[in-house]
This record gives sequence, C-alpha cells and structure tokens, in this order.
Amino acid sequence: MKTLAIITARGGSKGLPDKNIKLLLGKPLIAWTIESALKTKEIDKVIVSTDSKKIADISLSFGAEVPFIRPPELSCDSASSLDVLIHAVNFCIAKNEHYDLIVLLEPTSPLRKKNDLSNAIKSFYSSFDKYEGIVSLGEVHLENPFIVKTIDENNLVLPLIDTKTKITQRQQYPKAYFPYGVIYAVKTDVLIKYRRIYSENSMPYLIERWQNYEIDDIYDFLCVETILKNKLTDIV
Repeated sequence: MKTLAIITARGGSKGLPDKNIKLLLGKPLIAWTIESALKTKEIDKVIVSTDSKKIADISLSFGAEVPFIRPPELSCDSASSLDVLIHAVNFCIAKNEHYDLIVLLEPTSPLRKKNDLSNAIKSFYSSFDKYEGIVSLGEVHLENPFIVKTIDENNLVLPLIDTKTKITQRQQYPKAYFPYGVIYAVKTDVLIKYRRIYSENSMPYLIERWQNYEIDDIYDFLCVETILKNKLTDIV
C-alpha cells in the first residue's frame, strides 16, 4: 500500500491574511502540518498544493515537495478541496506515480497528537476492504444541533432542528460530531471515480476536545496558540 499526503494551502485568505505562513510559536503555521506528515512512516510522499510562491518556498524549506504551482481556477474562493485533490492526484498519475490512499491534511488544523496520522492510517488499512476512507471527528459540545437556534422571517428565535423530542438537559442530547481537518483520507479510486473525500462509508477517527479547532480568523489562531503552549509535549 502506498500513501500520498496532500497539504492544501492557497495564498489568499480574507479572514486572516497569510494565515498559512503566519508564525505560530515561532514556526510558520503550515510547517506544523508538514512536520507531522514527514514523521509519519505510513506516508510515502508529502506534497503541498499552493498557488503562492512564498508558501511554496517555505514548504520546501521544511521538507515538503511542491511539484507544481496550483492553477488560478483552483485558487479562487469557489475552488473546492475535492477539485484541488483530484488535480494533484492526476498530476502524479501523469508522472506514473500511483497511490492507494490519498490523505488530505489542512494546515489550519495543526493540533495533531504525535501518532494521530499513523494511528488513523493503520486503522484504515486494517479495514481497507470495509471502508472508503477515514475522517477525523470531534464531538460537538455547546454547538450541538439540538441546541442551535435559527431566526425565521418574523424575527422569531426557533430551534434549528424541529423535533418532538423534549430534552431539558444538555447532557441528554444525542452526540454530534464535526469533521475537523486533523486527517481526511480516501482510497484513490474512490476519489477519482466518485469524486468524494468522505461519505457514509467512511471510518471515524475520534479526536480529543482540545483538537476541535480550525484556524479561520485571529480568534481561532489565538486559541490554537494557547492550546499549543499547554499541549506541546503531546504534539512534538
């Protein structure tokens, strides 16, 4: 089995400019993800897909490969991670490089424990015939969909989920999970043939509460920075 890790990092970021290379505890944000991938022996190759020469140069300096600069049509706000992955995989196929598993790693989710990637990939390979891929899930707490509200056309506050089940305590709500960017992985043939990264047939990889962050703005960045300071020995 051969595994390719693709780190997606475009240059344009409106919520937090240059977030992918913003220094996090003295190291560019993307470097945390590159180093995690390179330390994972189950990953055969680590490439960065980016449209930015600055990100490319920094990625190269930390040991990742940057075999191409992502085309403009895959670098706009409407470009999907799915299309970016397929572009990278097709690039490798054109060079006669073939992989069984494609791992998507988002640099905006740097809170990975030392063995997360290794454990997730090994778990998936042990059940390779059963699942299409694996996705990291964090349990939702205060944002449980049974608690979340919406505002209707009459400016009334209503439950987002209309349910007849009357639950009075938060602890009684059914568990809900959000797919965070610690790891997404999918079989190459599933990615190409069905154009999907994960589905109902994906294996869950559960992460801890402190890992439930993705950096979109400065507030996320500050939270992750504080967590890293307290969890550094779990990560490096």
